[in-house]
Amino acid sequence: MHTIALMPGDGIGPEITAAAVRVIEATGVDIRWIELEGGEGARRRLGTPLPDETLEAFIQCGVGIKGPFAVEMEHAVVSPGWRRGTSGGRPPKSYNSATNALRREAGGFAAVRVARNFPGVPAPIQGIDIVIIREINEDLYVASEYTVGDDMAVALKIITRKASEAVARFAFEYAKSHGRRKVTAVHKANVLRQTDGLFLKAAREIAGEYPQIEFEERFIDAACALIVARPSLFDVAVMPNQYGDIFSDLCSSAAGSLGLGAGATYGTEASLFEPVHGTAPDIAGKGIANPVSEILSGVLMLRHLKENRAADAVQRAVEAALLDPNNHTPDLGGKSTTQSLTQAIIERVPQFMS
Repeated sequence: MHTIALMPGDGIGPEITAAAVRVIEATGVDIRWIELEGGEGARRRLGTPLPDETLEAFIQCGVGIKGPFAVEMEHAVVSPGWRRGTSGGRPPKSYNSATNALRREAGGFAAVRVARNFPGVPAPIQGIDIVIIREINEDLYVASEYTVGDDMAVALKIITRKASEAVARFAFEYAKSHGRRKVTAVHKANVLRQTDGLFLKAAREIAGEYPQIEFEERFIDAACALIVARPSLFDVAVMPNQYGDIFSDLCSSAAGSLGLGAGATYGTEASLFEPVHGTAPDIAGKGIANPVSEILSGVLMLRHLKENRAADAVQRAVEAALLDPNNHTPDLGGKSTTQSLTQAIIERVPQFMS
C-alpha cells in the first residue's frame, strides 16, 4: 500500500483533486490517502496556509498530490516551524507561498512540466511534445528582495553550481530513462554572464557525461519563439527557475490549454505532484474545470511509485476520452463538465489495464 498526502487546494482545486483520486482509484492501485489542510481554508481557520502538521505529514509520507493554492501579493510570508528546536533541525526559513515552502522544505530540486498535443484537441500550435525541467530551489524565485525608499526595489538572482548540476543531471537521466533523444539548456547567458553563465557552464559539463544524448543551447527568448514556429526542435528542456515557470505555461497553452499540463517537483525528502495552473476562482464551483492537468500529474505520481501499468492505463484513457469532442471542457472549446470528463476517463481505464 502507498500512503499519499492529499491537499485539495483552493478555487477549482477540490474539484479536480477529487477527479484525480477517482481516476487513480479506478486502476485498483492500493493507496491510503491522508487529506491535509492547506491554502486559504487553513489560513482563515489557523492563521497560516501551511500548518506545521501538514508539512510534517507530507514529508513523512514522502509523496503528495495537491491542487493549486491561492497566493495574493498581500499575503504574509510562510515560516514553517516544525523542525525548529529539534536535534539537527533546520534554521528558520521564510517562503513567499505555501507551495514553495512545501517544495523546498522537502528538498525539492527539479520540477517537471509536461506539455504535448492530444489528438482531437484543438490547439494554436501542433507538434508539441516537450518535457520542461525547471530548477526549483533558487534563481529570482528565492524572493530575496529589498526596497530602497519608495522608488526602487531590488531582487537578487541566485544561481549555484550545485543546484545547476543537480537539475542538469536530472534532465539527462530523465531523457535517458524515458527514451528522449535531446536535452536543450535554456538560458540568457549572453546578458546574464555570471548567473546564467554558471548555469550553462554546469549544464555543458554534465552533458559531457551523456554522449548518447544530443545537447544544444537556446536563449530563452529564442526558445519562446521556436516553440511557436518549430516546436519539434524541443524534446527535453532544462532551465533556471523563473524561465521554467514562464516557458512551461507557454508550452501548455500552445498545446491546447493549461488544463492539460502535468507537473511534479522531485525532492530529496518528498516529491509533490500538482497541476501547472492556478486556482481559476472565476470558474470555481461551477463544475466546468478541466481535471486533466491534475489527473496527468497523478500519472507522474504513479510512475514515481513504480506503478507503471496503472500510469500507462490512465494516460491512454485520457487520450481516448479527449478524442471525443463531447468530452471537451470549455477551456478546450467544448461543453463538458468536470464530472462527465472524469467519468469518461474512468470508463476507459479498465480496457487499458488488461
